[in-house]
Amino acid sequence: MAPPPAEAGLTTADAAARLARFGPNAVADPKPSLLADLVAKFWAPVPWMLEAAIVLQAVLGAYLEAAVIAALLAFNALLAFAQESRAQTALAALKSRLALNASVRRDGAWVTLPVRALVADDVVKLSLGAVVPADVTLLAGAVLLDQSMLTGESLPVEGGPGTKTYAGALIRRGEATAVVTATGTRTYFGRTAELVRLAHAESAEQRAVLGVVRNLAVLNGGVLVAMVADAVLRGLPAEALIALVLTAILASVPVALPATFTLATALGAQRLVRRGVLPTRLAAVHEAATMDVLCSDKTGTLTQNALTLAGVHPFAGGDEAGLLALAAAASADGGQDPVDGAVRAAAAARGVALPDRHRFIPFDPATKRAEALLGDGRRVLKGAFAAIAPLAAPDDTAAAAVAGLAAAGHRVLAVAAGPAAGPLRLIGLLALSDPPRTDSAALVAALAGLGVRTVMVTGDAPETAAVIARAVGLTGAVCPARTIPDHVRPGDFAVFAGVLPEDKYHLVKAFQAESHTVGMCGDGANDAPALRQAEIGIAVASATDVAKAAAGLVLTEPGLSGILAAVEEGRATFQRLLTYTLTTLIRKIEVVAFLFVGLLLTGQAVLTPMLMVLFLLANDFLTMSLTTDRARASPQPDAWRMGAITRASAVLGLANLAFATALLGWGWFGLGLAIGPLRTFAFVVLVAGSQATLYVVRERRRLWSSRPGGWIVASSLVDLAITLAVAFTGVLTPALGAGVVAAVLAGAAAFALALDVLKGPVFAWAGIAAAEGAKDGAGAKDGGAQKKQDGAGGAPS
Repeated sequence: MAPPPAEAGLTTADAAARLARFGPNAVADPKPSLLADLVAKFWAPVPWMLEAAIVLQAVLGAYLEAAVIAALLAFNALLAFAQESRAQTALAALKSRLALNASVRRDGAWVTLPVRALVADDVVKLSLGAVVPADVTLLAGAVLLDQSMLTGESLPVEGGPGTKTYAGALIRRGEATAVVTATGTRTYFGRTAELVRLAHAESAEQRAVLGVVRNLAVLNGGVLVAMVADAVLRGLPAEALIALVLTAILASVPVALPATFTLATALGAQRLVRRGVLPTRLAAVHEAATMDVLCSDKTGTLTQNALTLAGVHPFAGGDEAGLLALAAAASADGGQDPVDGAVRAAAAARGVALPDRHRFIPFDPATKRAEALLGDGRRVLKGAFAAIAPLAAPDDTAAAAVAGLAAAGHRVLAVAAGPAAGPLRLIGLLALSDPPRTDSAALVAALAGLGVRTVMVTGDAPETAAVIARAVGLTGAVCPARTIPDHVRPGDFAVFAGVLPEDKYHLVKAFQAESHTVGMCGDGANDAPALRQAEIGIAVASATDVAKAAAGLVLTEPGLSGILAAVEEGRATFQRLLTYTLTTLIRKIEVVAFLFVGLLLTGQAVLTPMLMVLFLLANDFLTMSLTTDRARASPQPDAWRMGAITRASAVLGLANLAFATALLGWGWFGLGLAIGPLRTFAFVVLVAGSQATLYVVRERRRLWSSRPGGWIVASSLVDLAITLAVAFTGVLTPALGAGVVAAVLAGAAAFALALDVLKGPVFAWAGIAAAEGAKDGAGAKDGGAQKKQDGAGGAPS
């Protein structure tokens, strides 16, 4: 007999027409061009300034200087490109989650076809252990569906005729036929993929780099205009004027800034790998420092995603062991049913002896119960209370007990027993739950101590979510299911329950709109859009490929301690970058103003473009070793508040300018140096002052409070060796005497002590404070509460 039309499936011709119209059952996977990624590294504010300098040098015929600047530019771009080339794509992982083949009814016969060939109205067969290949509605049969990785619901659901389920769900028990309702990007899973593709948040690193460039352009741009005006009024020749302008432009460009940010985060990523955290995007290391809100999924993240027996509640006249023995007898031995597995495991763990079983009828979703016939002639039923209670003698206390357990977030099963042909009696109740991870409560408490608020975001029911929230230490209101306000703050609710993937995604965006740096921790495909949208997406070790591909950080070891490691290492990395940013701004502000002061004193440029290039080479790139310095993390989330950082840098830059101007005046008026040796003298002064500034700024307390890293000392020695070679050899610029150089170095050492005294009140004014008690290279787990600081917090140690 031919199957009913609804179950007959499609003809090959019908399927081909629909495939041509709607496309394959797959998620689009556009692959970015490596060449485009590389070219993009040369298209940004800092590269633009260097490229302009290269053109000017070439126009002037200074090809050596142009080549050196081009090498600096290429180094910066290639370093960033090499470190970012490991980026992963969530869309490829989404495709891998689909079953490769499916059993489909075509032309009245069952055939095996690639999942890509499925179209709407195809009839498919779903068997034990299979992954649902598309969004479907069940036509016949009964299955147990595990949708936890899609919807966030911790408990499997029973499915029968009329049940809708989604691509990516797992068949844990039974067999059914179903009709396809949606394929590809139109599926529930596919819409998640599209959200992942669209999700994007500008990183704090990008904002910081642009902030430095913008502030330098404003400050030094004004000085440059004034300097050019003065030079024109003095009648400076055109060639000398162009050389002066080029030198000033080179002095203004933070050449190594983008590369330093990339290198610092790459080194931080290496340290995180050793601590069981794998960064998939380098920016996530830096973002972890600024995170002040963590949105965490419940099932599989804060909980174990494994049903366990939470309570055994016998009724009058019974005991726990007897109740558990009967429940285990009415449970399947083996198989993939998580309820039966939890009951059997609990019985084995307690050493409960099971009675002989002559016959067993597995759980039937139609009757919502399982049944066993024991060797002593008794009949045992196990299932939903609503299904068991009508079959047994009434018990006045049972309904109240069930309500209490359900209110506590448990799934409740009833067990009844009695003679095979006689009346049944309720023996007791079993409470099942998905327990929290052992380290979840400790994580929430530790993050709170570090100034990070944790918010639970789950697709599970509000009652269940509230119970888990209390267990892990999350206190606060529970947002009703599917009613997230348009404007919401992290402090409004502790739990957001009953949410869909797009709800999680929009919640992250809502927190970001309130100027929060948001982390998202999850394990399932339903978390992927939010993981990608958040500044720092974190996938736990047991997460799906989809979640791992969308996340910026993947925990590679069980547990949640990697989240704390990411915060600690991120904040230590932030402090290294803050030190570099401060020294860069101080130096750039000082040097451009110094060129103007030198023009006012001598009527000529006190540095040539070649000396400026040497200064960049000997100073900017060697001070990249700050990325390896010892550092203490701040006890509160960091933030790039470039206004305060720039103000502090301007004050200290003016102090440096005063020191350099005093020495330049001594060299011009006191020593009577000609303009050639004076330029060499100015070069040595700037290098010595920069070294003093570096050692003062790297430590937020007194400069002698901690030892600098080994690479810092080595870079200083190389820097000074290059400077002495330039000063003594006279190859690239007129030579200086050893006594003059020694006097400058001694003056720089004395200046460092004076600058260290000034630094304290300036940093306090700007909110750049020391993090007392924080441990080296990590976070301050016991740090006291304090305001989120300007750029802020710990110091190198």
